[in-house]
Parts: sequence; structure tokens; C-alpha cells
Amino acid sequence: MRFWVGAYAPDTGAAEGIGILQAGEADAPGASGPLGMVATAVSAPGSPSWIAAHPTHDVIYAALEFDGTVQAYRRTGDTRLAPLGAPVAAGEAVCHVAVAPDASHLLASCWGDGRVVRIDLDAAGRPSKPLVAPEALDPYGSSPSEGAVSTGARVSGAVVPDLAAAARALREAAGDEYGHLVPAYDEVPETDAESEEAAAGARVSRAHQAIFLPGGLVATTDMGFDLVRIWRVGGAGLRPVQDVTLPKGSGPRHGLWHPSGHLYVVTELSCEVFVLAPDREGRWHVISGEPLLGTLETDTAAELCTDRHSATLYAGVRGSDTVAVLSVRGSGESLQLTALAETGTHWPRHHVVFDDTLLVAGQLAHEIVSLPLDPRTGIPGRVRHRTASPSPTRLLPMR
Repeated sequence: MRFWVGAYAPDTGAAEGIGILQAGEADAPGASGPLGMVATAVSAPGSPSWIAAHPTHDVIYAALEFDGTVQAYRRTGDTRLAPLGAPVAAGEAVCHVAVAPDASHLLASCWGDGRVVRIDLDAAGRPSKPLVAPEALDPYGSSPSEGAVSTGARVSGAVVPDLAAAARALREAAGDEYGHLVPAYDEVPETDAESEEAAAGARVSRAHQAIFLPGGLVATTDMGFDLVRIWRVGGAGLRPVQDVTLPKGSGPRHGLWHPSGHLYVVTELSCEVFVLAPDREGRWHVISGEPLLGTLETDTAAELCTDRHSATLYAGVRGSDTVAVLSVRGSGESLQLTALAETGTHWPRHHVVFDDTLLVAGQLAHEIVSLPLDPRTGIPGRVRHRTASPSPTRLLPMR
């Protein structure tokens, strides 16, 4: 099995562009065998931190985070991609793209300025005509005194600056013999947690993901304003339907639609998974939530995915470098944490389940690892295979 690998380029990482991962033997149906990077499919110095596939064509789309653009690439060979059309401007620090099931458009989410942008796709999959959706409003108020995040310390993947300073001081005190045992929190990528806005306690819109729902609806997460925004897709772009407010300072990051009709959302800052659902009138509500007990105060949650049976969820946790295992209960309306397992790598930015294997992109370890899943409990075991991979941030199965 092969995967496209999104990554950070040398300005903040080490990758040249979009890579290709071989998981398992070339002729094996699963991904449980040895891992190896095959090639760099295309150079992308703008940092393709998130990639998504066209539903029918051999085309993938990259959020070039540090260029603020979305670029389409068509497949030209087993291991090669080539640009399809020109890059399309989206917004500051575009960090996610999602392609509509009918391939008529894609949605780009911009962490830097909070934009959600609809971008049309032509018959060949070429993007154009960006249209910015209405901006979010902070339900908790916009002034620092009213709207400051209660933790005031973690924004989009960073740990508190004081923790980084403490790590450096402790490493210096431990000396050469024991300094390597201190966690490298001071090597966490610099993000908005170090900005003047965060230092002042200001809240800023941070769009992070779009999720296509049944019935022509879309959900987007706004990590900065603690919102899940529900939209209706139309020819003129996105029309706001409803904003669902999550607890202040929780930081909704990524979510997934479940076959039961529920939307599960993992919160980056508070490390919880919330369950959302519409009532009979179509109004959306938070109906339950499950904290990822055992995580540290300085942890930040990352990706959320499900197993092939949609019975178990996996939430990655950066800092303590673990993955939370949650079972789906009832008719999907509640979740139960069953384990918090070690990933065996540093800064698990993204992960996917493929059959009986959990693949994890260790961003700061510059590697991808695979862990076996217990067939009865779904709990990951110890790392089975690993391979070097520069600054991996996204694993996308090839068709």
C-alpha cells in the first residue's frame, strides 16, 4: 500500500515537497509490513502541510501553508506529480483542503486569518475562482478581558513558551550526561503561541478544517473562536446556517462524520472529543463529550480518525505523544475512552488506520511509524516498523 505524504518544507521543516510512502510489501494488500519512503513526487517549497484527493481523477490538492495558496497536481507516473494550473490564493497559513463529493469545488481553511474559502474546480479538476465565506464572530466577545482563552498558553500545536524555557534550563542543569533525557519541548515549531496577540490574551479566528455532511451541508472548525460552523453549499458559495459554540478555550481542530449521523470533533487545546447532532428541526447541538483523561496540561490534540468498522476512534495527542482510543457507544451519541497508548514517535501530527495497522506521522521525529491494532480491543501495540520521513504532517492513501 502506498500513501502520499504531506510535509513541511525547509523553512520550518525538512521536506522537499510531497513524498510517497510504501507501507508493506508492494504486492501485499495491507500496510502492516516494513515502511519505506519511495520518492519525492513533486517539489513544493511552500510547505504542502495538507493534501486531499479528487474523488475520480488522478489529481491531488495541496494547501501550501506558507505560500497561502492551494495548488493542484496531476499524476504523471507511478511516482511523479506535476502542477495542474496555477496556484490559487486562499489566505494566510492555509492548513486544510477538502474536496466536495461531486468534485464541483473544494474548501480551504486558513489558520492564519480564519478564512474559509470556496474554490471552484473545472472538469479536469483545475482550481480557480476563490470566494471567501463570511467571517466568524467570537461568541465569547473579542476583547482580551472578555474573550481570553482560559489556558492562555496553547494555540495550534504549540506548548507554552515557559515550558520551552524550563526544558532548556533543566537540560543545562542536567549536563551532557543526562540532558538528552529532558523532553525537547523547546524544539516545538514556533506558532502563534509566541505572537504578540497570544501574549496579550487576544482571541483570533483560526479556521482549521471543513467536513462535508449529508444534505448539502458543510461543517467547519474555528479553533480560535471555539466554533463549529454549519453551512449550506450553493452556487454563490457558502451560506451560514448555524454556529455551534464549544466550551471557551477548547479549540476545536478536526472532526469526522460518522455513519450514525453524528459529527465527532476533537479539541486541540482541551483534549476532548465532542459529539454533535441535529435535532428534528435541523438545529445542531453538542450532545455529549469525552475528555482524553491521562493527557498532560501541556498536550495538544491533533488528528481524529476511525477504524474500518466505524466502531473505534483514534485521537492523536502531541506532547505526551500518545493516541487516545475511544469506543462508539449506543447509537453513536456517546464515546468512551478505553486507552491512551504510546505512539512511539515524537509529535504525532497525523495518523490513519488501514485494516489492522495504525500509521503515525511523527512530525518532530522526522519519521513515520506503524503500530499493530489488537483485533479485539482496537488498542495499538508497540511500534512494529518505522522509516525516516522529513517533517511528515499528512498521510493520504493512494488509489
